[in-house]
Amino acid sequence: MAKRDIVWTRTADIQFIGVLEFWVKKNKSSIYSKKLLKLVTQRTLQISKTPFIYKLTNFNDVRMAPLGNFSIYYKVTDEQKLITAFWDNRQDPKKLLKILENEK
Repeated sequence: MAKRDIVWTRTADIQFIGVLEFWVKKNKSSIYSKKLLKLVTQRTLQISKTPFIYKLTNFNDVRMAPLGNFSIYYKVTDEQKLITAFWDNRQDPKKLLKILENEK
């Protein structure tokens, strides 16, 4: 099986950084953000090793890896695993729909 690199879209990267910054400001500490960073790193490593483990969504070959209150949306191609969204599940799902539709 060919090695596929993990690549974050600009949208997913901005979302993830925004979540980390939000929790640093809210908690006045980076402890939770560091914990979340570690969990996301572990999950992306798992995606890298076994990309088809998580279920497909209704969007053009996009898969969703749950992570507590968050979800990682990604696509698997021959060359890479593309993280298309890092989503806080407590947000309005209509916003997610727009993001996933634009990542065709």
